[in-house]
Amino acid sequence: MHYPLNTPLGRMGVQTLEERPDRCVASIPVGGLLNPLTRVPTIAPLAMLVDHVGGLINHLRRNEDEWTVSSELALELTPNAIDVVTATPEAPVLATARPFGPKGTGSLGLCELTHGDQLIGTATVRSFHIHAPGHLVEWPADSTEGAPPAALEDRMSVQVAETGGSTAVLRQLPDPVINNSIGIVHGGVSAAALELVGSAALGAGGREPWRTASLRVNYLRQFRGGDESRYEARTLRVGRSSGAVDAQAIGDDGAVALVARLTAYR
Repeated sequence: MHYPLNTPLGRMGVQTLEERPDRCVASIPVGGLLNPLTRVPTIAPLAMLVDHVGGLINHLRRNEDEWTVSSELALELTPNAIDVVTATPEAPVLATARPFGPKGTGSLGLCELTHGDQLIGTATVRSFHIHAPGHLVEWPADSTEGAPPAALEDRMSVQVAETGGSTAVLRQLPDPVINNSIGIVHGGVSAAALELVGSAALGAGGREPWRTASLRVNYLRQFRGGDESRYEARTLRVGRSSGAVDAQAIGDDGAVALVARLTAYR
């Protein structure tokens, strides 16, 4: 399934290839995209892919009067993931999701990420089952022509606010195109932005670049783009070969909406 460019999935280039209760498959382009804070290749869009396909497999398990919202996302990558992606940038990354365990208050989806014939990561998405909201924003159904914006920051509607030292900040601009069906910033966009600021807080210099190994995100409350909405990251530890960063998404009201922990290795 191709999504219109005026939807978050279409803007990020996501395509759904299979959609069944026991198996969902989707893809996203990653090669050639740069972190706007560091201008180096990034795997951040994989968080968007994982949130979509893992959330979808959970969503297909809901009852008729239920909806689902992401509550946790965890992504684990192989040490050579970025090398595999950049070696063949024209090929998208594929994610295959399956349900994991029984349905309860929340459901867990297990994902496998591949690029060509190489496994580059695994991921999980946990979703809460809630009563269906009284109003859902209808995504445009018309098929728009063209391609997503070339720059990742334009796809995500983010803007560099601060970088350097041990901190990094991206502003989340208000843009209905990157909102989900309940009118808040799509969870995959937010998770990808947390990876961007987290990896940027570690810095792009050194004897060799940092490689994101894991990203763990908790969704605490609704997050909307606005004048003061932003993603911030600060390093916890930077060693010779490993680093750890805490990141958060903060809304216009100053409340923390998402938190994340990123680990990376050289």
